[in-house]
Parts: sequence; C-alpha cells; structure tokens
Amino acid sequence: MTQAPAPSDPSYPLSELCVLVDLPPRTVRYYVQLGLVDRPEGETRAARYGARHLEQLLTIKKWTAAGIALERIRALLHGEPPPVPPRPRGLGTVTVCSHLNVADGVELVIDPGGAGLSPEQVRHLVRGVMAAFAATTGEAGATTAAETQQPQTGQDDGTG
Repeated sequence: MTQAPAPSDPSYPLSELCVLVDLPPRTVRYYVQLGLVDRPEGETRAARYGARHLEQLLTIKKWTAAGIALERIRALLHGEPPPVPPRPRGLGTVTVCSHLNVADGVELVIDPGGAGLSPEQVRHLVRGVMAAFAATTGEAGATTAAETQQPQTGQDDGTG
C-alpha cells in the first residue's frame, strides 16, 4: 500500500495531518497500526504524511461516521465490493412489515426494506409461498387476499 511521494506532493508532520482531518494523533497511529492507513515516510518525530494519507483518513472518517465498523472499512479499502450491510436496528426503531396469514397457525412476516424487496417482488413471494403451501397440503386453488383484492401503496390491507 505504501507509495513513495512525488516531489510535488504535500508533506505533513503528524500534528498538521491531525488538524486537517480533525482526528487525534493517537487515532491516526491506531489506524496505521491496523493497516487502514499506509505507514508514514520516516520514523518517530521525523515521520511525514502525504496526500495519500490524508485521503485515506478522510475516507475512514466518512465511513466511521456512517456507522461502518473498522473491520468492514479494512475490507473495503483492500478491494471488497462496496455494498454495505444495513445498520443493525436499535431500540425504538420503527419498521413496516407485512404479515402473510398462510393458514391457521402459519404466518410469514416480511420486512421488505430489510430484505431489499420491491413491492412487485413481495407480491411474487406471497404468490410463491401460497402456491408452495397449497402444494404441500394438497389444497388446490388456494388464493390470497392479495390476489383477490390488491390494495394500492399506502392503503391498509388489514394484514399488518
């Protein structure tokens, strides 16, 4: 990861770099230790940081502010694909779910946002689940409320 700075590249001591990225020196050293940031040129007080270090630290700061864990940041910096998993739900978080009553005692809860499903994909899933249940139990012609009466977005269909 280390690149030799070009003669025209800016060079900063640790104290100046910390002011530019608004991070304490201890945090910068920690990121270097973890391998998130390239090692500086030189050692101890003579260590110099360049534009690449500045860019790395600003990227890490942006991602940590977005709630991404340092381990995930390391993976992203080393070339893993960028789709970031959704943040875990905390206490007091509101989610909208659909409840599919398949049969007495059989209910499926669908969180379209958490599953990344579009409304059309949810409808397709509902039809597939109902068809699979009908095939499993031997019931032919089982229909869902969604098939007989499809509510528009924003209307209460009485299932949730």
